[in-house]
Amino acid sequence: MTQEREVAVVTGSSSGIGFDTSLTLARNGFHTYATMRKLEGEGSKQMADILKDENLPLEIIQLDVDNDKSVTEVINRIAKEKDRIDVVVNNAGYALVGALEQTSMEEIREQFETNFFGAVRVMQTIIPIMREQKSGKIVNITSMGGRVAIPLDPIYHGTKFALEGLSESMRYELEPFGINIILIEPGAVGSNFWKNFKMAAKASGHYDVDNGNMNNAPYKQLENKMLESFKQMEQNTIHPSEVANVILQAVKTDNPELRYVIGNDASMVLESRRNLSDNEFQNFMKKTI
Repeated sequence: MTQEREVAVVTGSSSGIGFDTSLTLARNGFHTYATMRKLEGEGSKQMADILKDENLPLEIIQLDVDNDKSVTEVINRIAKEKDRIDVVVNNAGYALVGALEQTSMEEIREQFETNFFGAVRVMQTIIPIMREQKSGKIVNITSMGGRVAIPLDPIYHGTKFALEGLSESMRYELEPFGINIILIEPGAVGSNFWKNFKMAAKASGHYDVDNGNMNNAPYKQLENKMLESFKQMEQNTIHPSEVANVILQAVKTDNPELRYVIGNDASMVLESRRNLSDNEFQNFMKKTI
C-alpha cells in the first residue's frame, strides 16, 4: 500500500485543529475527508479555496457526529468508495462552561452527545472496517483537559476524561487487529474553540448580580477569575498547525505512543500532576489559574 492510497477521515474540520489536520494530512499524501456539521460556514469556504489553489486530495463532506444515520452513511460510503479507511481523527467538540449546579441535564447530555458519544459513534462504525483490513489508526483529541481539570468546566472535563478511559481500554482490544489508538493532549490552542464555548444557561452571567442578593450568583467571583485566566491563556496559545503536525507524525509511525502531549503549558501542568499529591496539585493549580 502506498502513501497516496491511505485514506483519512477528520471530524470537526470547519476550524482549529480539525481544519489544519485535514489540510496537513492531504498535503502529505492522504486522501482526506474533511467532515463538518455545516457546509455553509466560513471554514468550508476557506478550505474549498485552498483545495482549489493547491489541488489537494481532499474532499469536504457533511457529517454530524450527533446523528447515528449521518455517521453510519458517511463512513460506510467512504469505505465503499476507497475500499479502506486508514486514519480517523475524532476532533469534533466544544466546551461548556458553568458550575455543575448551574448546568441543566439537557446541556450535560448535549455536551456528552458531541464530545463523547460522537467519537464513540465514529469508532463503532469504523472499527469493523479497520479490523477487516487488519490495520488502522484512531486518533482521539482529548487535550490536557482529559488528564487534569480546571474550575467551572466539570462537564467538558467529564467528556474528555471519559474518552481517555475508553481509549486506554480499547487499546488492548484493538491491538491484536493491528489497530492503534492515539490520544492527542494539547494545552491551549489558538482557534475558534475559545470563541465558541458555551455558557450554561443558569451561569451567573444570566443573573442580575446588582440586585444585592449575591446568592443568585454564588460562583461569580470564581467566574471572573477564570475569565481572566482564559484571557491569559489566549495570549500564550499554540497554533493548530502544531497539533496537526504531531498528528501527522503519529499516524505515520508504525508503533505510535498512546499519548502525545503538545504545548509547554500542557507539559508543565502534567509534569506537576505526576510529581505532586492531590492536595499539592490543587494548591498549584489555584496559584497557576
